[in-house]
Amino acid sequence: QVQLIESGGGLVQAGDSLTLSCAASGRTMSTYPMGWFRQAPGKEREFVAGISRIGRTTLYADSLKGRFTISRDNAKNTLYLQMNSLKPEDTAVYFCAADANPTLRTTPDEYDYWGQGTQVTVSS
Repeated sequence: QVQLIESGGGLVQAGDSLTLSCAASGRTMSTYPMGWFRQAPGKEREFVAGISRIGRTTLYADSLKGRFTISRDNAKNTLYLQMNSLKPEDTAVYFCAADANPTLRTTPDEYDYWGQGTQVTVSS
């Protein structure tokens, strides 16, 4: 198993940038494809970005391409999400997740391990 802890959230203004981190402990993070998801109040959890076990492949939600960048440092057991040009509609709790299946996937139900989430609030 792997334990995940997100950090880096906060209150920012529209147009600002923010980098989220997800620290993994327990089983080595390189075992898992990893993903970022977010959930806004009253909405379902949605896929943001995913990255394969060694970082060779990345996937993004279509609406976020060009603004968000996912990366990983397996030596540090840390996953990152760089978010640029933030908009008020990006306000949500952001979660990192690990998938026990080796295939990079985008559906929240397919991921096995989750962090507790970090709040990102973007003011207009």
